[in-house]
Amino acid sequence: MTQEVGRRTGRRPGSSGAREQILAAAKRSFAETGYERTTIRGVARAAGVDPALVHHYFGTKRQLFVDAMELPANPAELIEGLVATGDPEDLGERMIRFMLKVWDDEENRAPLVAIVRTAMSDDHAAIMVREFAKTEILGQIVKAARGDNQELRVTLLASQVFGLLIMRYIIKFEPLASADAETVARAIGPTFQRYLTGPLEVAE
Repeated sequence: MTQEVGRRTGRRPGSSGAREQILAAAKRSFAETGYERTTIRGVARAAGVDPALVHHYFGTKRQLFVDAMELPANPAELIEGLVATGDPEDLGERMIRFMLKVWDDEENRAPLVAIVRTAMSDDHAAIMVREFAKTEILGQIVKAARGDNQELRVTLLASQVFGLLIMRYIIKFEPLASADAETVARAIGPTFQRYLTGPLEVAE
């Protein structure tokens, strides 16, 4: 009879497939429970690894979401650069120029469009997209603009952002679909800016 010596129990350490296991677990968690309720610890538990390994590969939950959803870049980090420079009073137009610069590249746009398409027909995906956009992207922009009624401003801004994405790139409504980016930025910029910093009449 032989005896196993030095056998370890508990969470699996990093292995060649650990990163893929973490991504698969994260994708399931984001889809099933949403962005806000997904935790690094929960993903690690589902993947059978230590939470430290998740942090090692991805750093933050935000980056884990980006990698799990196969986005070309971390939009929240790009937004941080956008709001860190320039006047809040022209943030709306700068925001549109930035978005169109990213979206007009088909390779960048493809994963985002796929996620939005799914969100339009799946309640779980809709929650995931809504929470990530509110927490990590649009919420940060509205906060930087320092307006009042920020929760309302986030939703109004979201209606324009997703409306533009859907009409220009999914439904391809002409002539918006083929208009040059500068024309779109000048036309819609004032509306974005009003939602960011303009007066809002909130009914009592």
